[in-house]
Amino acid sequence: MIEAKGLTKRYGAFRALDRISFEVRRGEVVGFLGPNGAGKSTTMRILTCYLSASAGSVKVHGHDVFDEPLQVRQVVGYLPQRANMYGEMSVWEYLSFVAEVRKIDKSTFKKR
Repeated sequence: MIEAKGLTKRYGAFRALDRISFEVRRGEVVGFLGPNGAGKSTTMRILTCYLSASAGSVKVHGHDVFDEPLQVRQVVGYLPQRANMYGEMSVWEYLSFVAEVRKIDKSTFKKR
């Protein structure tokens, strides 16, 4: 479950996100659509604790992304379009590598 309220991200005077609010319930599948610069990547980076917001609140699985980033990262997987992968790694190899670094056991990794 994801709940965002009044999410705002400013870069100086520029607002990349302007008070967006949405909810994703358990079992729902959601896609972010929009032109370049619409805030899709910024929103995802905030939801996954890679970027802080200027204002608003976000909870993922009941955990506040700003106050409980470790708990959020335990329940969220995020692979951006341009991940910092080693060129010779496949996506599966990269995900396996990240799971190993995060000390996720193999059976849990395969189940996810």
